[in-house]
Amino acid sequence: QVQLVESGGGSVQSGGSLRLSCVVSGYMYNRLCMGWFRQAPGKGREGVATIYTGGGLPIYATSVKGRFTISQDSAKTTLYLQMDSLEPEDTAIYYCAAVRSPCNFNLDAGGYNSWGQGTQVTVSS
Repeated sequence: QVQLVESGGGSVQSGGSLRLSCVVSGYMYNRLCMGWFRQAPGKGREGVATIYTGGGLPIYATSVKGRFTISQDSAKTTLYLQMDSLEPEDTAIYYCAAVRSPCNFNLDAGGYNSWGQGTQVTVSS
């Protein structure tokens, strides 16, 4: 089972930045589809960005493209989400997720079977 531990959430004003981290353990790091998802109060879980740890270009949700960047440090088995130009609409609990290869590389939360505990991101106007 893949274990995921997130950190880096917090409160920031509109236009600010935050970086989320997700430390991965329990499986070969470079054989995972991994993603960041978020869930705002009263809403469903939304895919934000996804990447295949073995290489390739990431996929972003339209709502965050150009503002958020997903990246990784394989040596540290850590996934990151750099969030810039944050807006109040970005307020949510953010989750790191993973599924072992072979995997569908997309933003569908149903395709992931390992989840972190979540970290709160609050953006005030």
